[in-house]
Amino acid sequence: MHIQPIADHCGAEASGIDLKTLDDAELSALKAAVADRGVLFVRDQELSPEDHIAFARRWGEIDINNYFPANGGHPEIAEVRKAEAQTTNIGGGWHTDHSYDQVPAMGSILLARETPPTGGDTLFSSLGAAYDSLSDGLKATLETLRAVHSADHIYGSDGVYAKTDQAADLKGHEIHAAAIHPAVIRHPVTGRKILYVNPAFTLHFEGWTREESMPLLAYLYSVAMRSEFHCRLQWAPGSLAVWDNRSTWHLAMNDYHGHRRLMHRITISGVALS
Repeated sequence: MHIQPIADHCGAEASGIDLKTLDDAELSALKAAVADRGVLFVRDQELSPEDHIAFARRWGEIDINNYFPANGGHPEIAEVRKAEAQTTNIGGGWHTDHSYDQVPAMGSILLARETPPTGGDTLFSSLGAAYDSLSDGLKATLETLRAVHSADHIYGSDGVYAKTDQAADLKGHEIHAAAIHPAVIRHPVTGRKILYVNPAFTLHFEGWTREESMPLLAYLYSVAMRSEFHCRLQWAPGSLAVWDNRSTWHLAMNDYHGHRRLMHRITISGVALS
């Protein structure tokens, strides 16, 4: 097995492995790479849904997704899909999965089943590197703040997706999800300080109005959107990525209209953030 970085601040790719036959030492190395690099990419894996689930269970408990359609017969697997006739994709803006949960998910294990001939890449950004780039004064201010997160404006009955051609595929419109987390967290494994706000689910700082919060949030978002902090994954059927929701944002490119893209996602439970 060989693991090498794919960009300066985030991302790694593992080669020379079969995820169905990993021994404990190899799995530990993959987990360490995800904690350190934020996202790990593996190509050319032949995994059945049962293999995918078995691999995920070696990482931790599985969270059942409340919003995405489940793969038939396998409730652990959520389908992230876009049909040929659809123009809206899932995850087409920068975000961190499950920041709206009281105990956010550790991460996701995403397996490509069908991919377009070109396009459909996923971008990731290191929020540890983004935090490190801030001034000492701004870091000190952020250490005193907590942020309010919610999914209602995205997945609710009047949310963003309800107004798109993805509405019929999604569920959970009646669910209300909200949480408050520190604006700067320590990674539960590495201890690294990480900026923990994101454009999709962060509404405002606790005790601040949204109008007051947005100038600072917009600046923080602009920092994390700098290309120097990014890596880019190009998918093919059998490609798999494991990423850490605590330390990365991601964005699914929507540049393949007229083609189908089907991904199978399993979400891994996390721990309370501090």
